[in-house]
Amino acid sequence: MKKTLSLIICLLLTLLPFSACNDDGLETIELNEVTHSVFYAPLYVAIEKDYFKEEGLKVNLTNGGGADNSMTAVLSGSAHIGLMGPETVIYVYNQGKKDYPVVFGQLTQKDGSFLVSREKEENFNRNNLRGKEILAGRKGGVPAMTFQYVLNSLNMRTDLDFKLNYDVAFNMMTRAFLEGIADYCTVFEPTASEYQALGKWHIVASVGEQSGEIPYTSFIALGSYIKNNGKTVESFLKALKKAHAFIDSNDEKTVAETIVKQFPSTTINSIETSLKSYKKINAWKKDLIATKDSFDRLQNVMSNAGELSVRADFNKIVNNSFAEKLLG
Repeated sequence: MKKTLSLIICLLLTLLPFSACNDDGLETIELNEVTHSVFYAPLYVAIEKDYFKEEGLKVNLTNGGGADNSMTAVLSGSAHIGLMGPETVIYVYNQGKKDYPVVFGQLTQKDGSFLVSREKEENFNRNNLRGKEILAGRKGGVPAMTFQYVLNSLNMRTDLDFKLNYDVAFNMMTRAFLEGIADYCTVFEPTASEYQALGKWHIVASVGEQSGEIPYTSFIALGSYIKNNGKTVESFLKALKKAHAFIDSNDEKTVAETIVKQFPSTTINSIETSLKSYKKINAWKKDLIATKDSFDRLQNVMSNAGELSVRADFNKIVNNSFAEKLLG
């Protein structure tokens, strides 16, 4: 009887938009992440601790290697959900697309990148960047725009006091820097700490400490998917809330041991160091709720970079109803 009921439920789920069901009765979620980083530790905790499974979900995780690729996956239907910078939502919304992507949960609230140099710079400050070239990400992407915003706010003029190199794809920046391109590079953890330990470079600054709160990476899906799969969205966020609770109640070493399978070529010590770095800057948005103030700052960042002509309506591009339901 239970097996028959499971098969019936699976059949019904296959009739719903974007839904799939495994033989074990779990609903499959295709999730495309912009990159693979300890910055997204709560997501990996939810996977490794089976919190998604407890909520009836199975998450298939793929790496987009850049926000443009992750958004393409969501728009094409090859991914149900994307984890990426919400600037992509604003770009698509401003194109007038009828079924546009919407933010339904915010994972990080700070820039998670670290500035690295080939040389050890004990007393690093903004003046070290004068006349230098920096690999900071794709033009129009949050990493590059936030970095530019931080330097501009320190009275550093783009293309006059410093140069941003946009020629290298996001997932190729580390390799390009190690091959000698540019003077500095922005890198996420655990790569930043791991390569520093290997003597490849030196971490000289945390971009997140300077940028202030910004909706850096969010969970995004098409409006139609959210409308037709509300229970799934709620269950997805419930699993992430459990992950945040686990991180809060355990030390960094325990969390590192939990997610080490996600980083098979990285040591537990390096992951632990990465977690400490992100906790130090309060990187994670524990309630998963996006705020209007932070989105206003994001659009300021985009305008400063010359990438935004029309500001998007916060209430159109963000749906906080599921995250708000989980408060308390």
